[in-house]
Amino acid sequence: MTALRVLVACETSGVVRRAFAALGHDAWSCDLLPAEDRSNRHLIGDLRDYLGLGWDLLMVAHPPCTRLCNSGVRWLKVPPPGRSLADMWADLDAGAALFSACWQAPIDRVAVENPIMHRHARERMPADLPRPQIVQPWWFGEPAFKATGLYLRGLPPLQPTNRLTPPRPGTEDHKAWSAIHRAPPGPDRWRFRSRTFAGVAAAMADQWGGPAAVERYRQA
Repeated sequence: MTALRVLVACETSGVVRRAFAALGHDAWSCDLLPAEDRSNRHLIGDLRDYLGLGWDLLMVAHPPCTRLCNSGVRWLKVPPPGRSLADMWADLDAGAALFSACWQAPIDRVAVENPIMHRHARERMPADLPRPQIVQPWWFGEPAFKATGLYLRGLPPLQPTNRLTPPRPGTEDHKAWSAIHRAPPGPDRWRFRSRTFAGVAAAMADQWGGPAAVERYRQA
C-alpha cells in the first residue's frame, strides 16, 4: 500500500496521528502546544505555516471553535466578564479565517471537525463549504454523546463501525455517556472535550487511509 502524507492539525493527544501511523502512513500532528506523547512527529506552531508542504490528506481534529459553534453564539450578544463585544466578533472573524484556510488548503483530501455552526459563522465561510456530516462516538463503539460535524472535501462520509444502543435519558448510564457535556469548569476542560475518541480515529484511518481508500485515490 502506498503511504500517504497525513497532517492531523489542532491535535495534541496524538490519537488520530497514531491511528494513521499504525497503517504505515507518514502521519504528523500539529498544534500550538507540544504533543502529549512527546512524539517527534509533531509540529509546533500555526497550522497555516505547514499547509503547503505536500500533504495527501489533512485532518483538522479540533480547530478553535468557541466562537463558531452554536454553544458560543450567546457571547456575540452579551460578552463574558472581562471581554467586550468587539473582542467576541474579532474572535469570530479569526476563527472563521482559520477554518477557511484549512478548507481551502492546497490538499486533495480535507476533513475539518467542528460542532454545528451558528449563522454568523456560516456567513463567513467559503461559498463551497457543504453541510457537515454529523457523527456520534457511539457509532464507533464509544459509549459517549458528542455530536460532531465533519466538513469533507475529497473524502467519503464516515460509516459506522460498531453502533451502540444509547441508554435512556435519566439513567445513570445516560449521565455517564454525557460526561463531555457535563465536564466541570477547569484548566483541562478544553483538553477533555476536544480529544478524539479512539474508535472514531480508527474509523477515519481505515476508511480514509486503508488499502481500499488508497487504491481509490490511486485510480482517481
